[in-house]
Amino acid sequence: MKLGVSTYSLYQALQSGEMSVRDVISYIASIGGEHAEIVPLGFNLTEQPELIGVIRQQAEESGIELSNYAVGANFSGLADEEFAAEIERLKREVDIAAALGVKKMRHDVASSPDLTIARFLSELPRLAEACRIIADYAAPLGITTSVENHGYYIQHSDRVQALVGLVDRPNFRTTLDVGNFLCVDEDPAVAVQANIGIASMVHVKDFYYRKGTATLGEGWFGTSGGNWLRGAIAGHGDIDMPRVLRIVKESGYDGYISIEFEGMENCKTGTRLGFENVKRLWNEI
Repeated sequence: MKLGVSTYSLYQALQSGEMSVRDVISYIASIGGEHAEIVPLGFNLTEQPELIGVIRQQAEESGIELSNYAVGANFSGLADEEFAAEIERLKREVDIAAALGVKKMRHDVASSPDLTIARFLSELPRLAEACRIIADYAAPLGITTSVENHGYYIQHSDRVQALVGLVDRPNFRTTLDVGNFLCVDEDPAVAVQANIGIASMVHVKDFYYRKGTATLGEGWFGTSGGNWLRGAIAGHGDIDMPRVLRIVKESGYDGYISIEFEGMENCKTGTRLGFENVKRLWNEI
């Protein structure tokens, strides 16, 4: 296992201009991270291709690996021309992943206001077709593509399993976010147990979880079942993190694990504390 950090965790500082992507990679290394996962928020590698070289150089200077490249996409409800255009855009993102030198790439698949299982099942064949095309394009480059459990529409563990199974490519897996299952009110430990066998990447994220419909104010957002979440430092929230990490470790998973922080605390502090907590918990198992 190699423990690192998603650049998304430092988005607060990237967005404010406090840190550059070079600073972020250096910071990840300074707290003991073994890899950095590149999420182009706060910077844009399509519009700023010169940053690809900057990122690679800083990772090399910092002595850490680049693990994964994560980008957005949406194939839901598209006309044929739009579908084809989105395929081509994603292929260019695969090219960026190859230029970064990473062997893993997560791309979104679909978003829809209609979260019903009927809508998902009706769209599943076409969503799988899109993922299959992208995976086949990535395969000669040695890149494994993946879908993450987020965005509400494809967030449940069984929906992720259904998509991965239908795509049926050895280089299409799931980026398993241990916290994101709570967004659809699914028990994280149960869901992680169900999906760890198809994971190419693991994100460790934590949340405070509150049941009920009363609005809780700034920092909180709703689950699909009408409950409430707020980002927490990994190990400080309501997820049974020792149990979840034990499931991951005992499964034999030995790949990259990324800390993702999206709490209200200072992002550098929240990222560092979460990293230290997960490292300690993993070593205690």
